[in-house]
Amino acid sequence: MAFTVSRALKWWSIDRPDRLALDYEGEPLSYAELYAWASRVAAWLAEQGVKPGDRVSTVAANSLDYAVLIVGIMLAGGINAPLTFRASARDLRRSLDLLSPTLLFCDDERQDCANEALGEAEQRKLRSLDVIRPLRDASEPPAPYEAKSEDPLFIIGTSGSTGFPKGVVYTHGSTMTYSAEFAIMEPATGNGGSILAAGPYSSSSGTLLLMQFLSVGTTIHAQNKFTPEIALAMLQEKKITTFLASVIFWERIAALPAFETADLSTIRFAQISGARVNPALLARYRAKGLVLRQAYGCTEAGGAWAARDSTATSAPEMCGPGAMFTEYKIMLPDGSVAASGEAGEILIKSDGLTAGYWNNPEQTAEAYKDGWLHTGDRGVMDAAGNLTFIDRIKDIIISGGLNISAMEVEGAIAEIDGVEEVVVIAAQDDDYGETPLAVIHGDVDQLDPQTIVRHCRTALASYKVPRYVAFEREPLPRLPSTKINKVLLREKYKEAANFLEKVR
Repeated sequence: MAFTVSRALKWWSIDRPDRLALDYEGEPLSYAELYAWASRVAAWLAEQGVKPGDRVSTVAANSLDYAVLIVGIMLAGGINAPLTFRASARDLRRSLDLLSPTLLFCDDERQDCANEALGEAEQRKLRSLDVIRPLRDASEPPAPYEAKSEDPLFIIGTSGSTGFPKGVVYTHGSTMTYSAEFAIMEPATGNGGSILAAGPYSSSSGTLLLMQFLSVGTTIHAQNKFTPEIALAMLQEKKITTFLASVIFWERIAALPAFETADLSTIRFAQISGARVNPALLARYRAKGLVLRQAYGCTEAGGAWAARDSTATSAPEMCGPGAMFTEYKIMLPDGSVAASGEAGEILIKSDGLTAGYWNNPEQTAEAYKDGWLHTGDRGVMDAAGNLTFIDRIKDIIISGGLNISAMEVEGAIAEIDGVEEVVVIAAQDDDYGETPLAVIHGDVDQLDPQTIVRHCRTALASYKVPRYVAFEREPLPRLPSTKINKVLLREKYKEAANFLEKVR
């Protein structure tokens, strides 16, 4: 029998038909209801021409209908390829060129953008998410497609360090391995547990999490838009057992006055990721009996490998020793394995990793060598095998839990007349943790911040548009290799939020 998410979901729909699968803003859906509705969506997709192996993309904000569509794509044998709802038309076009989806779904707010991205020749591919709701009451569908373990399940887009879109492919088998490892190690997160989900479906924190927790019989509570007030209330009212979120979400919850008296005693697994964690934040949660476990991960490897409780308590900066079926290794530039305490590139080996990059065997071969994923991130391991993440070799800004390629933003700004040199670095932000800061050299008498912002809004997803813009009259500093010295610029602008004005 194939080791697939679709088989797992079918099992729960029979074995625990009345168990709550999804609770979306107070609208509940049991496992039996979810499987039946998604099966009807799958039959409709087949009528629309979707065949096993076809990609189906969606550009929309999270919703219950969107979640059901994702499951329906799976049951049709299609490959879910979600796109960020913050995308510009140009962003969408590049992703569509990479993925060649059979259909593109959108919500009402994204319809004009989707139309522009598709162009007149491909308008036939566009469908409204509004079609999903009526399918709940459609006639009984035929049996869903029987997937195989090696079949691709979904593709998550990532810009990575190149500034060009890549599609990270997860198969049924890799997703199930990832899910099973997590549930075996942390039983409270699996069969009968509950989770509060905050990630957009265009990211692994959205789609991978959805597939992961549905496959192990967990109840997923979700909101269309995360707000700390609602999240804190739901953690208590719904007696949530698992909460996984980036640092900024934990910080915003802890900043609420209601946090002081909040009861978070039902949470059995709390994972924090995305940036270094302030010890004071860890102490605030620990005072409530909650140990926040630092995680390490990336789009290609998920993020379930968090520190064990003992490590999280004694050395909170560490991400732990990997997991039951997952190994870490630190490699030096010469290809040798680093000694304990020696910094180098983080490598990961696991059957739960991505199968590679969509339609890109060259980048897949570059990322995978001898079964190890080369992450492009720097870290160090202690004698016990505990990993400490240092920084990302890939130049990524993490804003509100979303990855932004500095190179992609730099490429957009470089298109503007008068820009001679540009560097994009991370500036600290109270709301998002990090946000893009553009440092520009060129015709500074003709350029102004709003020119930069206006152009970026047409070329990039909204969350990638710089919030800070600084102009330098002198050429940007360079290293002996002739590369721009970002270390010096990061030092110069490390307090940018205190002396630069936000431009958006």
